[in-house]
Amino acid sequence: MLDDSRPLFVQIAEQIENDILDGTYPEETAVPSTNELAAFLRINPATAGKGLNRLVDSGILYKRRGIGMFVATGATRQLKESRQTSFAAEYVAPLVHEAAKLGISTKDLIALITKEAQS
Repeated sequence: MLDDSRPLFVQIAEQIENDILDGTYPEETAVPSTNELAAFLRINPATAGKGLNRLVDSGILYKRRGIGMFVATGATRQLKESRQTSFAAEYVAPLVHEAAKLGISTKDLIALITKEAQS
């Protein structure tokens, strides 16, 4: 799960997000605690906590005092919308611009994407 190229707390937050999106943690269910994550990943609890708090700050998780952290209602929708926006900016826009430089029409680009999706 972890790689050295990005901060651990960012990777932890992204993994929890992925787990929410794939249904591992449905809305209104608990996620692993800071100490559970720290023990499992063999990292400092402060690092695990920073990853979880990043999700709390963005409204994906919320804290129940003395009980733990839970996936917020609407978190799945919020994550999908956020990632779709990022996907468009990081992948689609550069793809369209490169296609234009190469003289690939929109119609041909759609055909290429369709062909690739079917293989």
